[in-house]
Amino acid sequence: MSPSTPTPPSAPPADRPVRVAVIGTGAIARGSHLPALRRLAAEGGTEVVAAVDIDAAAVEAFCAEGGVPHAYTDLERMLAERRPDLVTVCTPPTLHREQSVAALRAGAWVWCEKPPVPTLADYDAVQAEEGAEGGPYSSIVFQHRFGSGARQVRRLLAEGALGRPLVAHCQTTWYRDAAYYAVPWRGRWGTEGGGPAMGHGIHQMDLLLDLLGPWSEVRAMAGRLVHDVETEDVSTALLRFDGGTLATVVNSVLSPDEVSRIRIDCERATVELTHLYGHANADWRITPAPGVTADEVAVWRDFGPDEPSSHLAQLRELLAALRAGTRPRGSGADGRTSLELVTSLYKSAFTGATVRRGEIGPGDPYYTALHGGAPGWAPAVVEAVVEAAV
Repeated sequence: MSPSTPTPPSAPPADRPVRVAVIGTGAIARGSHLPALRRLAAEGGTEVVAAVDIDAAAVEAFCAEGGVPHAYTDLERMLAERRPDLVTVCTPPTLHREQSVAALRAGAWVWCEKPPVPTLADYDAVQAEEGAEGGPYSSIVFQHRFGSGARQVRRLLAEGALGRPLVAHCQTTWYRDAAYYAVPWRGRWGTEGGGPAMGHGIHQMDLLLDLLGPWSEVRAMAGRLVHDVETEDVSTALLRFDGGTLATVVNSVLSPDEVSRIRIDCERATVELTHLYGHANADWRITPAPGVTADEVAVWRDFGPDEPSSHLAQLRELLAALRAGTRPRGSGADGRTSLELVTSLYKSAFTGATVRRGEIGPGDPYYTALHGGAPGWAPAVVEAVVEAAV
């Protein structure tokens, strides 16, 4: 942390709830963050002390409806007056870097909605503000990694029970109409950050990486087939993992039959997850290869008590890490891996080249903009600047 950064507070005492502030009071804060926080507050784990929004009426209404005692329109003032232990960032992606840095400098941990930030440069800037030991840390909302189903399959793969993963498929095929893109900030690099690869498919890609480990290279294509937008509305990719697994990835907002799916074919079984916006135990299926005993299959299919993927499931684990002063999952290098894959997918699609993990860094145009200044993909003003420089 910088020399001017205040010394972070120590972890909250075990007999005191974690003080939480919510930044941004829109749909994701109301529908996902506040319910999870209130559930934990009822158990004595959290206390929501404040909310912040640039819209005074919106934040006042949010606080009134949610029983939050303090409403603010100024983030810095809230951080100084309320000194939260944790802030949840529920604003559009272009604000995530500035707000996350402000919270970290005030000594608060951060839980930021996806997409984490628009670029790898932004992510690295946020990570540079984290505490060296014991936090504060900034983590990303990747709730699909959490819950009993993902936990069981991750364990089976890590222990080698299913054999070596060979072939995988990751699919986020959703449908968004013209009215969806009539909202001015959608479909634009500068405000949404990216298309379906960044804003929609990143959840399933993150879960795939969490299950299979590091990827090594990607080859991709992208199209703008229906919507009048700057970004893509569909992309496909071929992905190779360090362990040799080959995968296909499809991200679309053109698909009336909506589904989110991950399938992993291993030497001894196929694991498949089929859902839409969240999964429970019943959404996972394990199909054994010939010769696997029924007893072994029964152990594989024992997912335990059903804990669906959710903000609540991830938040429980995050709070445990906060109290212990340990880095949470979805932060640091672990949180960066999905953004690096998305960035590399765009670079491959727009350049036609195979992109390898670790290739994009300072000096690469894709490090500071997901469109990379590519002709036909960069905003018109960026293309004009690039042409003038040439």
